[in-house]
Amino acid sequence: MLQNKIYHNYFFEIIKTFFTIIFGLSLIAFTVRAVNFLELIVDNGYSLSTYFKYSVLNIFGIAPKFFPLAFLISIVIFIIKHRDNSEFIILWTAGVKKTMILNLLIFSSFSVMFIYLIFSTYLTPLALSKSRELLSESKFNSFLPTVRAQQFSDSFKGLTFFVDRKINNEIENIFLYDVGKNLKNFSSNISDTDSTTIIAEKGIVRKKQLFLIKGQIISYKKSKNESEVLKFEQLNIDLNRLTTTVIKKLKLQETSTLKLLSCFFNKKSELRICRDDTKKEIIPLLIRRLILPAYIPLLALICSFLLFKSKSLHSSRISVFLYSFVLLVFVELVLKYTGSNDFIKYFYIATPMIIFGSLYPLLIYKFSKS
Repeated sequence: MLQNKIYHNYFFEIIKTFFTIIFGLSLIAFTVRAVNFLELIVDNGYSLSTYFKYSVLNIFGIAPKFFPLAFLISIVIFIIKHRDNSEFIILWTAGVKKTMILNLLIFSSFSVMFIYLIFSTYLTPLALSKSRELLSESKFNSFLPTVRAQQFSDSFKGLTFFVDRKINNEIENIFLYDVGKNLKNFSSNISDTDSTTIIAEKGIVRKKQLFLIKGQIISYKKSKNESEVLKFEQLNIDLNRLTTTVIKKLKLQETSTLKLLSCFFNKKSELRICRDDTKKEIIPLLIRRLILPAYIPLLALICSFLLFKSKSLHSSRISVFLYSFVLLVFVELVLKYTGSNDFIKYFYIATPMIIFGSLYPLLIYKFSKS
């Protein structure tokens, strides 16, 4: 009864530490990414609500990347804390077997691995796909944030613009160059116009409206190699037709795991992502989602060596960190080559089973003898 209570308390302590570390690391990474996401407002004119929703959904893509490191840190903290406080010695003296602590670490690692699998195979792709859909369904909110003085901007498809000065919503010396036929109704023959250039002395930006004062419109027709020039005193341009250059199609990492798997199990699949040139990218992605979590129990086995008596506690800690670090580096570096080499792919898949199958019985034997 006492052993079960100790077992549960230790387990929840490890999991609590794990989630605390995940929260801290994810918060730091999220802060950095959120700053980068500000370009959605500054460069693409999206609203604040779209920015916040997109940023929050991307947390599901950030947090899982820290799972192996967070679990390693939580296990090391747990073992060193109770070892330094001589709690483990008291347990061994009371008759508690070391294999109980080993099995506790293994059980904790499989629990984290299961959580990792839920995120990597389902929650993360789902959240990232929702964030991409959010950008595709949301239109830019205002043209004004994308306007910056003395800088060329191509935030919108087919449109390049430049302003010399900007004071609040008033702009001066405006240059607009449109090759995407966004600026319509400024030529006698729209279909025959290849590019439209608008130059104006002053202007006012209001949401998706642009009011220009004193300028000219130059419509160029490549087929006839001629230009049509129209001068104006005032010109009102509706910018609702503009579309941002933000990528709106789903990327591979935003595609559901089932769709990725269908490329291999359904040979007649007509999905765009199932092209032969794309499959080399799909393999590492699937292995990251399905196989990489299986390396987490190996971290628990490596950290279990801290339970052995050592003349130099400092050297044993360094060894454990070194072996764990090598494993994490191996996991990340080798992963990207699994799509281009079959031997590396199968070696990567088999490694967790081979190491676990050989190291776990060895630890059981060593603990039973100590």
